[in-house]
Amino acid sequence: MHDFGWSVQGIFVAAEIRSKLDDLKSKFEKERQTFAKALTKSSKECENCLKSETAKFQEVYEKFCKEKTIHLQSLKDTISRFEEDKERLFVRYEQLRKKEKSLISEQEKFYADKIAQLEESLKKKKQDDRTFSILRKTLGSFLDNGSDEDFPPED
Repeated sequence: MHDFGWSVQGIFVAAEIRSKLDDLKSKFEKERQTFAKALTKSSKECENCLKSETAKFQEVYEKFCKEKTIHLQSLKDTISRFEEDKERLFVRYEQLRKKEKSLISEQEKFYADKIAQLEESLKKKKQDDRTFSILRKTLGSFLDNGSDEDFPPED
């Protein structure tokens, strides 16, 4: 009997161990399911957050691209406008420069003509002065009372 008691006791211990293992297995299964549910829930929340943030990012990115395009076009228009203004001003500058050169040339010609007239007038005056001096000397010698002191020397 002794062997029999020991066997019964071994069966009882084995059944108790099996029962504890089944309880642990059941407990682990419940914890695994709870963990899996929590993980699934967390994963879905994370996925929803990522979708929401992706949508927000996409909206901001599209707005940025649209505004970037608008700003680039505005910048191009501004540059183009200033380039046109620069061209107009350059053409105007060239016209003014030509006009200025023409005016300067006309003034140079005018003053050159005036100087030539004055030189001619001066030559004529000197010649007239000499002629007058000669005439006075001649008249003085005819009148015989003219002296050299009465007449200024020739230039």
